[in-house]
Amino acid sequence: MRYRTLGRTGIEVSVHCLGTMMFGAIGNPDHDDSARVVHAALDAGINFVDTADMYSAGESEEIVGKALKGRRDDVVLATKVHFRMGEGRNRSGNSRRWIIRAVEDSLRRLRTDWIDLYQIHRPDENTDIEETLSALSDLVHQGKIRAFGCSTFPAEDLVEAHHVAEKRGLLRLRTEQPPYSILARGIERSLLPVCERHGMGVLTWSPLAAGFLSGRYRRTRTVDMTTGRAALQPFRFDPELPENAAKYEAVEQLAELAADLGRSLPELAVAFAATHPAVTSVIIGPRTTDQLEGLLKGAQLTLDDATLDRIDEIVPPGTDIYRTDAAWTPPSLTDPARRRRPLAERSAS
Repeated sequence: MRYRTLGRTGIEVSVHCLGTMMFGAIGNPDHDDSARVVHAALDAGINFVDTADMYSAGESEEIVGKALKGRRDDVVLATKVHFRMGEGRNRSGNSRRWIIRAVEDSLRRLRTDWIDLYQIHRPDENTDIEETLSALSDLVHQGKIRAFGCSTFPAEDLVEAHHVAEKRGLLRLRTEQPPYSILARGIERSLLPVCERHGMGVLTWSPLAAGFLSGRYRRTRTVDMTTGRAALQPFRFDPELPENAAKYEAVEQLAELAADLGRSLPELAVAFAATHPAVTSVIIGPRTTDQLEGLLKGAQLTLDDATLDRIDEIVPPGTDIYRTDAAWTPPSLTDPARRRRPLAERSAS
């Protein structure tokens, strides 16, 4: 297993990080089996584990906490806050009020006195970034977290956050966690360069493009639209839809490239995500030990320049041909009222 320094924190982490979103009710509900996945990852040299309070409504954190008993000191543990946890108001977002409450809940579920990396899971336009940075800075001073970062923030929000931190004398974001795969390379345009400029560590998620690079979805075989992700989001996987043609074409070419290397498509995908100089660690999210073993084969693969050049031909740098699952869309795009002048103003001469 290879290791890299997490931004400028001085913390060394494995190039591949164990993601635990699939532990609990939404993935593997067997706590003991999930713990075996954690132990197998640690035995393989992974020292970086990422979870979030909202994964299976806290169940993932509970599983991780139990699995790390006796091995906590050897693990760089990351979790996240932002999404709604339970009924009622003020139980989500990036406010000081919620962050202070949420971190205590995560510490309890994780059975630990500190969190190595505490991440803001998504932007919150209703909360001033200074409010969020101030709360996180206080948690570092209190020793409850060692460093903090964010996930799926646009490049311009990172720049603003660093400016506010410098202006107000606050600690700054140390990491960003964006989606990144061969089919989703848009972050290469500005986000990754901004992270490099500010010395931020980058942990990427969804190297298999939400399963599209798993090898399961191929133009040359019948796609079962009744199970898995295809059943949940058929518009993303239906080969009959014109908007999916480019993805299926790219997958065929990538599968051929992987075969030429004597490797599987998932191995190629996992290896690719770790190649960019801005990327510190690639999050892999297995549900079972068998899946973990398959993904770790990609962690052992180094791609040469000729292979990377061929990937660039199939999916040009900075190009997204797959819209990532659960990625954040700004309200300026989702709310029509933010994109249209009032009717009276539009109709005025």
